[in-house]
Amino acid sequence: MHKRNQKRKRKFYYLLNKKYTQQSAQQFSIYNVARNCYFISKNFLLTIHKKFQKIKMMMMGETWSQLGSLIATAMFLWAMFDKYFPYQLRGPILTYSKKLASFVYPYIQIKFQEFTGEYLKRNEAYAAIETYLSNKSSTEARSLKAVVVKDSNQPVQLSMDENEEVTDEFEGIKVWWTAKSITPRTQSNPFYPETEEKRYYKLTFHKSHREILCGKYISHVLQEGKAITVRNRQRKLCINNPSQNWGGYKSRKWSHVTFEHPASFDTLAMESKKKEEIINDLIKFSQGKEYYAKIGKAWKRGYLLYGPPGTGKSSMIAAMANFMNYDIYDLELTTVKDNTELRRLLIETTSKSIIVIEDIDCSLDLTGQRKKKKEQVNDEEKKDPASKMAKGEEESNSKVTLSGLLNFIDGLWSACGGERIIVFTTNYVEKLDPALIRRGRMDKHIEMSYCGFEAFKVLAKNYLNIDSHPLFVTVGHLLEETNITPADVAENLMPKSLNDDAETCLKKLIEAIKTAKEEAIKKAEEEARLKAEKEEKEKQETTQEDVKVDESSAKEVKENGVEVVIEDKTLAKEINENGVTA
Repeated sequence: MHKRNQKRKRKFYYLLNKKYTQQSAQQFSIYNVARNCYFISKNFLLTIHKKFQKIKMMMMGETWSQLGSLIATAMFLWAMFDKYFPYQLRGPILTYSKKLASFVYPYIQIKFQEFTGEYLKRNEAYAAIETYLSNKSSTEARSLKAVVVKDSNQPVQLSMDENEEVTDEFEGIKVWWTAKSITPRTQSNPFYPETEEKRYYKLTFHKSHREILCGKYISHVLQEGKAITVRNRQRKLCINNPSQNWGGYKSRKWSHVTFEHPASFDTLAMESKKKEEIINDLIKFSQGKEYYAKIGKAWKRGYLLYGPPGTGKSSMIAAMANFMNYDIYDLELTTVKDNTELRRLLIETTSKSIIVIEDIDCSLDLTGQRKKKKEQVNDEEKKDPASKMAKGEEESNSKVTLSGLLNFIDGLWSACGGERIIVFTTNYVEKLDPALIRRGRMDKHIEMSYCGFEAFKVLAKNYLNIDSHPLFVTVGHLLEETNITPADVAENLMPKSLNDDAETCLKKLIEAIKTAKEEAIKKAEEEARLKAEKEEKEKQETTQEDVKVDESSAKEVKENGVEVVIEDKTLAKEINENGVTA
């Protein structure tokens, strides 16, 4: 039984092994067939690929040869067109060729030349674009050039070199700026030779955005470029040159130096409420371009600063200029010959500026020109000009009139340009003609008064760096009783040596205020004494005149003469045509 089972097992394993051996042989034969097919197809494909590569190379060689022939033909035709084609027919051909190209090329290009006009004046638009693109050029362009900028806090400005391109975006629209140059063939004018290269900026954008970019975007670029130039510029302090110096080469009507005055509203000795009022007024003016256009007024504002000498009128002007970031034009009226020169000087001033006429009551005799009548000069004044000078009527070479000055600040010529502030200063406001300082001309009147306690605290902070001190109470009481200017207070608060501390300077100030108080009392007593003497003298002169009148109290006029009768009846005279009888 056992042997029978073993026999059956051997038979089973034999049959099973035979079956798997047959299956493996079949699989091996299939694998060999597939492998052979793969190698055959691979060799076939490689052969086909090589043949296609040869055909492609042949076609590329033929294409390049054909392309070279086309380029040579095009260059030949263009040379023949440029040299021999009639000029009368070139315009229409170029026009229609551009129209045809516009169907394929949907972009618009705008060029901004560096120089314009017959005398090669530098284009302001080109300069504004160069300034606008300076930041983008320094971050995006690979090739840069340095441009020297005069009167700027940044004397070197980086701009993109030729054939460089930067991108910009405006309201989601992408544009491209490219710097280009053209070398001229000949020089047309020997007196005004052209530069070696004509540089320009090229703006490229899609034609679907023409309306937005030609209007808003270009205006935005020009305004922003000019604003950057203004922010980076060195502010100037200008003074007018005499008219005899206007005619030379590169001569200017205004000379200038860099304005570096450190005054600010924080350091100005004035009540904080008044300072805040002035600052708000200046801010409102600087933001009022559209408002002034709406109400139909020139974008300007007038300030009248008046008060005793030493109250900070010049410091106020410097603080206004620093706060507004404006230039200052200091107008000296005595060097201006007439009203025409005054208008020409006004035209040469720039926007964002303060035009200052200091001590206008002393600049010219403008106070009474409207009332003064033309009278013949006395012989005494002709012989003795010193007496005329003593009366304040010295003749000036300037023929600027009150009417001309009024037109300068409030007439048609005042609208030439915008964002200007006109400032008059005077020590004696009562001497000025009311027409000169009325509202609308001098819109805001600012009194620069004597030093008060609040102004003193500002000066103490500036000079001694203290906010409080036991001696402040004494100083406050004295300032209420005494008129002293901020300039005198500042002079006494300034330490004169290394040993001077805050207490020493305050004590020195207290002594100065007491001295000023005593001098003021003596001056008042002296003025009162002189006034009393003057009244007594006038009273005596009046009495003497009354006596003279009493001595000739009666007169009688007759046909043949005059008979004078005295009250005491002691004397009578008769004057006849033929003689005198007593």
